[in-house]
Amino acid sequence: MNELEAKLHEARSEGLAAIAACGDLAQLAQVKARYLGRQGSVSLVLEQLGQLPKEQKPVIGRLANEVKRALEEAVAAKRAELETAATQAVAVDPTLPGRRHRLGRLHPLTQIFDETVRIFRRMGFAVEDGPEIETEWHCFDALNTPANHPARDIQDTLYVDLPPHPQHGRYLLRTHTSPVQIRTMLKQRPPVRIVAPGRVFRRDNPDATHSPMFHQIEGLYVDRNVTVADLKGTVEFFFKQLLDPATKVRFRPHFFPYTEPSFEIDLSTPRLRAAGKEWIEIAGCGMVDPNVFSAVGYPPDEYTGWAFGFGIERLAMVQYGIPDIRLFTENDVRFLEQF
Repeated sequence: MNELEAKLHEARSEGLAAIAACGDLAQLAQVKARYLGRQGSVSLVLEQLGQLPKEQKPVIGRLANEVKRALEEAVAAKRAELETAATQAVAVDPTLPGRRHRLGRLHPLTQIFDETVRIFRRMGFAVEDGPEIETEWHCFDALNTPANHPARDIQDTLYVDLPPHPQHGRYLLRTHTSPVQIRTMLKQRPPVRIVAPGRVFRRDNPDATHSPMFHQIEGLYVDRNVTVADLKGTVEFFFKQLLDPATKVRFRPHFFPYTEPSFEIDLSTPRLRAAGKEWIEIAGCGMVDPNVFSAVGYPPDEYTGWAFGFGIERLAMVQYGIPDIRLFTENDVRFLEQF
């Protein structure tokens, strides 16, 4: 037996023993590399075949292939054994109790939004939507807001750096959802009975009661012989349905450019009264100004209508007793899971 034959027999016996002793797949990979890798014992012997006499080459080559095949089969068998053992080690015990998955909840603003829409749908109102980037004409001019009105100043309104519209002026982030009323009246003849919920934007410093981005819902009803009594009845019914049947509603004279006469709406709920607050201001409303009808092509002497607008966050704060508007956007799970 020459030296190479001795090395091959030694590699087979030592390799088979090392493979059998492997305790995991990582150790098996190391053993395989030691004997069958490019610098392994068997590979080094095969590299020396070219230096052997012609008559020895077939003998050593055949032996080397036998050793290589024996080691490869042993590695494959050991791998299967280790993989089976690993699978059995992590097998699921069907008798163990399962882990409960925490269910998500609707955001409190979403809950108020959905319930608000449901109530108005039951009263026959359709839901309309519009763009958040509006023009001055839709947001101010068509709503009878004069050019020198403070709401149009850059300290109150966020203007967008875009080329102005040829007919409708500069672009801006809408400050209320009232432009949806204008867009609806431009494409639809009376009767019109809609609500328009959505996000609005104002240049404001965030604090407990103010936010530069919040949500509003506008309501509009236009037809022949629509009166303030219709407005009061609708608003009072809505708040009693949403908040509490014992809710009290009152109207105070106010001024808005797009309604005449105009009113502020105050609320008194059992929750507020228990907290020592008799009344809070919640919304603005009024009869649609005839100039608004003229802007959209409605004959002011033929139709009347009313409109209102209030904040969804404000309603949620009243409904749930939330003291800080910033809690709605902080995404604190401890806060959200209460709803």
